[in-house]
Amino acid sequence: MCGIAGIIANHSLSKEDFIRCQNASNQLAKRGADAEGIANYDWAILAHRRLSIIDTNAASNQPMEDSSARYSIVFNGEIYNYKILKKDLLEKGYSFKNESDTEVLLNGYDCYGTAFLNKLNGFFAFVIYDKQEKTTLVARDRFGIKPLLFYKKEEAFYFASEMKALLEFDIPREIDHTSLYTYLQLNYVPEPHSMIKDVKKLLPGHYLKIDAQNRVQKIPFYQINYPKIDEQYLSISYESAQKEFLEILDRSIERRMVADVPLGTFLSGGIDSSLVTALASRKVKNLSTFSIGFKDDAHFDETEFALEVAKKFNTNHHVFSLSRNDLLESLFETLDYIDEPFADSSALAVNALSRETKKYVTVALSGDGADEMFSGYHKHMGEYLMRQNGLKQKAVKKLSPLWSALPKSRNSTLGNVFRKLDKFATGSSLNKEERYWLWASLLNEADAANLMLKTPQKQSYLKRKEEILATITKGTDFNDVLFTDVNLVLQSDMLRKVDLMSMANGLEVRTPFLDHELMNFAFSIHSNYKIDGQMKKKLVQDAARDILPEMLYNRPKKGFEVPLGGWMRNELWSLIDNDLLSYQFIKSQNLFNLSYVNQLKSKLNSADPKDSQANIWAILVFNNWWEKYIA
Repeated sequence: MCGIAGIIANHSLSKEDFIRCQNASNQLAKRGADAEGIANYDWAILAHRRLSIIDTNAASNQPMEDSSARYSIVFNGEIYNYKILKKDLLEKGYSFKNESDTEVLLNGYDCYGTAFLNKLNGFFAFVIYDKQEKTTLVARDRFGIKPLLFYKKEEAFYFASEMKALLEFDIPREIDHTSLYTYLQLNYVPEPHSMIKDVKKLLPGHYLKIDAQNRVQKIPFYQINYPKIDEQYLSISYESAQKEFLEILDRSIERRMVADVPLGTFLSGGIDSSLVTALASRKVKNLSTFSIGFKDDAHFDETEFALEVAKKFNTNHHVFSLSRNDLLESLFETLDYIDEPFADSSALAVNALSRETKKYVTVALSGDGADEMFSGYHKHMGEYLMRQNGLKQKAVKKLSPLWSALPKSRNSTLGNVFRKLDKFATGSSLNKEERYWLWASLLNEADAANLMLKTPQKQSYLKRKEEILATITKGTDFNDVLFTDVNLVLQSDMLRKVDLMSMANGLEVRTPFLDHELMNFAFSIHSNYKIDGQMKKKLVQDAARDILPEMLYNRPKKGFEVPLGGWMRNELWSLIDNDLLSYQFIKSQNLFNLSYVNQLKSKLNSADPKDSQANIWAILVFNNWWEKYIA
């Protein structure tokens, strides 16, 4: 797990280019504190920051060259099946100077070309430069677990693991207003776009070929096998599907436990992380597990469930029980590290968890991906019930005026119920595409437009939205919703959050649910194996029922949230009212409608805050970023 950056050009590069690349590398220091390398190949400069996980010797530092010195690579990620691939390459006559998975990539590319990408099981973003042909391969893993941003102009191609590094290459810092409009609704920017115009993110499962004239060709090497399905699962029974799921997940965990450094698991007490912990504990004695709790906010604390799992599987369990002040410290750390607006507030908790976990291990397994693949969110049950159009849905819709009138808040149990009922009732009058967008959003299109002074480019926005919703538009099965979640929510929200916050603390997080064998299985089974009118994530829950403690079942799913509302009305109010959302700041920035911002601030302090805390957080995060990187 590392950070990479560099320049690929169609001409010789200058000393100034080398200095910019060095500065980009410096911005990635937290991603890899174990080693730094930078190499100038005349038409290309490659930089690398290393977090040593496999073969921690200096011989595996990067940039790395193959034995012929023709190819050079910078690589961020891990290849879990590298030993199998290495054996094949040895049989074909290739030699190796170290024990790293990086050298396997180099020799594999020399042997198989881009076809080698389909042989990889792991997560990665890497760049291989061919010094002989002056051509380049840029590749990203199947699901976008590792990031790769780039900017292209006529004579050069710039890339980096993070925006803050890419901006060191003197890139025009022009805001993409379509991205801003989407961000205000979703609280993140959907890939492949970014908040900076002309800065893009390489799509998951794609690679770029760059020739000597700096012409770029984008090519997919993997796509989830959906709506086509694997015929071996076409008629699989529910009982057999549970067994198959556990076997595939167990193999995935086995692959992800390869490391030459201490390893543990995140353990929230939910089904997903608990199941990963249960299976991993069979492979490692006294497995280290890590949970985060909230001392001052019992509504958000789930550590009792994690503790029950830890006891059952005899893990070496660590609970980090954080106070409001601890979390506030995490808040300012998080704001400082965010280099592109990202307002999923649970990033604060992930940052705190990663910071504390890093004190004990360098690698942690997580349960990310299960909710999107197997239907674990409240919105999934809402959509499922909506499609059934039964008495319950009709009753909620009929009582829409009541839900609209009742006070709604994410910070209380009853207020959160009213919030969900109101959103469900609103969705009942929409088509399936607009309803999905409503479920995914924290601010509707009209309000987001009212918040902006500059009207977003309508056709650009509609094109992006249509691309995101294309599977729902064409499909009829509930798997269409989950497939869209994988390509939107998982890719641009969940994985970005975990990469950003774990790497801010030099911690590698591995995701066993995101093995392509398991993903292909998930989208080959019937959607009614995943959700019915009574249960979400049905297959996962039933498969784990004989493994996990009973108390984990039939409890409300809270999510990995933090108490933003209370902070905003107290500790953060000065930052909001006197600084980042003040009259002076908003007026001088000239991006947002001051009267709408003031409405949100008033709503936050009312008895009916709705989602105002999330909306204000989105503006606060954006303005902090804007002041640091744009103003």
